[in-house]
Amino acid sequence: MTAPLRWGIISTGGIATTFAEDIRLTSEGVVVAVGSRSLESANVFADKFGIEHRHGSYEDLVANPEVDIVYVATPHPMHRANVELALNAGKHVLCEKAFTMNADDARAIVALARAKGLFLMEAMWTRFLPHMVKIREIIASGELGKIVAVEADHGKFFPNDPASRLFAPELGGSALLDLGVYPVSFASMVLGKPSRMTCMVDPAFTGVDAYCSMLFHYEPGVHAVLTTTSSARTATRACISGTLARIEIDDDFYGQVGFTVITRSSERTRYDFEAVGRGLRFQTVEIAKCIAAGKTECDIMPLDETVAIMETMDEVLTYL
Repeated sequence: MTAPLRWGIISTGGIATTFAEDIRLTSEGVVVAVGSRSLESANVFADKFGIEHRHGSYEDLVANPEVDIVYVATPHPMHRANVELALNAGKHVLCEKAFTMNADDARAIVALARAKGLFLMEAMWTRFLPHMVKIREIIASGELGKIVAVEADHGKFFPNDPASRLFAPELGGSALLDLGVYPVSFASMVLGKPSRMTCMVDPAFTGVDAYCSMLFHYEPGVHAVLTTTSSARTATRACISGTLARIEIDDDFYGQVGFTVITRSSERTRYDFEAVGRGLRFQTVEIAKCIAAGKTECDIMPLDETVAIMETMDEVLTYL
């Protein structure tokens, strides 16, 4: 048994709370420090989770010698600066998705991490869930035949609040960056980066994107159809169709759910998985394995793919 990774969390918002709750379900990591823009906020968060070190600035957090790895849970526009701060302090980093505001920022922090020999990963926790692990195994086995289509959607309803992170430009407001990153990353996991695309993107009342319909082309006869919106709770389903069979994933495909494999002759095989917590812990377990093995990135969510996903989303937003 190796010692658990000692995590420091930047930010005290909703996703940081979920992360702190979930990591307590593992033995591979422990949160030892939290940093906020105010010590009061850091104290409240630390008291809730029994965290020893609390810091009133991000600079103090990354300087803490007790921290091995930093989880960046701030809004998208702050990601590059926060990641650079942690990397320059010699800390490994897990950064929330969307990874950055654009591909240029993503390339910059990937280059910095590689130059410093430090671990860096986008926190696409969905990749590490048991049902996604099994889905990759089924695809690799050839059971589906040749993959010809991927469909996925992610829509949630948010009231028209100009201060909301979904709508405020200064907070990186964007249905695509906040919600659409899930279906885009899902399609990337299955098919890779598209060769071309056709999209329809409409704005919210603040001018940021609120509705995105995406058609990705990979090779003749291979497409992905993806949608996202911040104005309606959609089905949030996903499907992978091959020449021999298809996989239909349950609602909230990006969460801890099950799926069904359906053959051309309509034979069905059901896969269900135990759901404990919110599912964020699985990525932390894999990160602990990577760092213990001396790896600076994760094969399940490699940095080059994260950059490619940001490039894809950059292109989608040109349709706005």
